[in-house]
Amino acid sequence: MKFRTEIDIAPLGVKIGYGNRILALGSCFAEHIAGRLAEARFRIVTNPTGILFNPLSIAAALRSYADEAPVQHSELDFDGELWFHYGFHGSLSAASPDEALAAMNAARKAGAEALRRADRVLLTLGTAWVYEHNGQVVANCHRQPATEFVRRRLGVAEITGAFSALLAGPLAGKEVILTVSPVRHLGDGLEGNAVSKAALRLAAEELAAAHAAVHYFPAYEVLNDDLRDYRFYADDLTHPSPQAVAYVWERFCEALLTPDARALLPRIAEITAAARHRPLHPASEAYRAFCRRQLEAIERLPGVDFTEETAFFRSRIEINS
Repeated sequence: MKFRTEIDIAPLGVKIGYGNRILALGSCFAEHIAGRLAEARFRIVTNPTGILFNPLSIAAALRSYADEAPVQHSELDFDGELWFHYGFHGSLSAASPDEALAAMNAARKAGAEALRRADRVLLTLGTAWVYEHNGQVVANCHRQPATEFVRRRLGVAEITGAFSALLAGPLAGKEVILTVSPVRHLGDGLEGNAVSKAALRLAAEELAAAHAAVHYFPAYEVLNDDLRDYRFYADDLTHPSPQAVAYVWERFCEALLTPDARALLPRIAEITAAARHRPLHPASEAYRAFCRRQLEAIERLPGVDFTEETAFFRSRIEINS
């Protein structure tokens, strides 16, 4: 007997290996998968200007990275304590405008560099609901009064139009992997969440059908149709549980990583775990020998970015010599 419908993920037509460079943008779920890729030491940059939930804010971020125009003082707003920008996450806000501009322009520069170097772009769409301020869709409302915004739902054509333009411009020549976040936006109501996710899913389908460089990974379906149980959600019944994220990651690896990359994952995990290990006797010869073995293991894995681990193990050897 079968008690669940396991999803059969068709070949996506794109793979990710250790030679690729990845830019990941989107919702908090994007950060889960991107975090796993970073932990596995893939070359990835994630949300340089902060988490982005709706497609138009993702598109706007990509355009800003491509344009590389610096943020101007006139674009900032002040809430009485912090200077902020409606296109940036609150972590980049600051008590002085100069400090805010410095942080935001550094973030935009990092995004521009990541976009320039990336050959794989991972985009996770979270919601089709948007908030407009003075006629512009914002990435973050920064806790401003609801009366300052107009809330509406994007249409499929708006989403596909924005990304089709990007695919002919800044995303040209790059492989784009689209996902729809399985995180439920209960603030929109169950009906509103359902319609929102449907719009995102249809837009992703149309983009993948129209552009050979666009590929859809079914993270949304894995959680909602394969796992399909509240035990795979966190206590808030909105976000996936760690177990669910681990399962989606497994399916992501199966569908998108090259065979060589998948084969390396256990060895990479051993080295990163060794760097986190804190020995009982860090000044001992046994620990120095342990660090030397890790450096030898790193040398046997060319092409994997072990910059941090290499520096750590060398410093342990030097300190204790």
